[in-house]
Amino acid sequence: MKDKRILFVSSEVVPYLPETELSSTAFFAAKNAHSKGIQTRIFMPRFGVINERRHQLHEVIRLSGMNLVVNDMDMPLIIKVASIPKERMQVYFIDNEEYFKRKAVFSDEDDQLFPDNDERAIFFAKGVIETVKKLNWAPDIIHVHGWMASLLPLYLKEYYKEEPLFTDSVVVTSLYNNPFEGSLNKDLASKIKFDMEDAELANTLSDPSFVNISKSAIDNSDAVIKASATLPAEVEEHLSAIDKPFLDYESEMSKENYLDFYAELLTES
Repeated sequence: MKDKRILFVSSEVVPYLPETELSSTAFFAAKNAHSKGIQTRIFMPRFGVINERRHQLHEVIRLSGMNLVVNDMDMPLIIKVASIPKERMQVYFIDNEEYFKRKAVFSDEDDQLFPDNDERAIFFAKGVIETVKKLNWAPDIIHVHGWMASLLPLYLKEYYKEEPLFTDSVVVTSLYNNPFEGSLNKDLASKIKFDMEDAELANTLSDPSFVNISKSAIDNSDAVIKASATLPAEVEEHLSAIDKPFLDYESEMSKENYLDFYAELLTES
């Protein structure tokens, strides 16, 4: 595994956002791989609650400047980068003033989901892929964490299916018990279909609930990790029916088992 490349894509990573099961697991999985000499890159959204001065974020001009089309609108992509103290791990931040400047993560002060969370998720998925293309950095493993990152497997499978940089990449999704109430914008599927030749791939998201977003990520990934001890019942049921590599939940935070799982996947691919 030493010469391999792993791309970690997470909606939350410590120390940039508060410590949660998701933000900590994404960090420790990347840290453990990095400590074994594996090349790693971490991508997350540049939420407005992240203190850029304290964490020493700076814009990468050579990567910024392109526009991404979301729902037939051009949205400027800004890329910022920071290094996690003591770890020497680079973290890339996907930024756009319209989507990420607000001083909150997923919900407003009344705990209501932002109505554009669907477009933020699309922008994040496309932003990660376009930036990795600019870096010309072909990952062996792409490990996805968190529901805001969970459209990435679908976009890789369909929208970017002809992109040679990802031809041999194995996409792994970790599932967490961090559901949101209700659904994202009901037009999510139609916005995704704007990008997709095979519109049927977005049908699962016609009701963009947490459960259905999780199902989409499962269906479009090459392998799945259960990252929480329990998951919503419908997600557990969907998992039990899949015929693809699966790693069950383990509480050990060192994530040594992840490295073994990655190695097995690359051997089989």
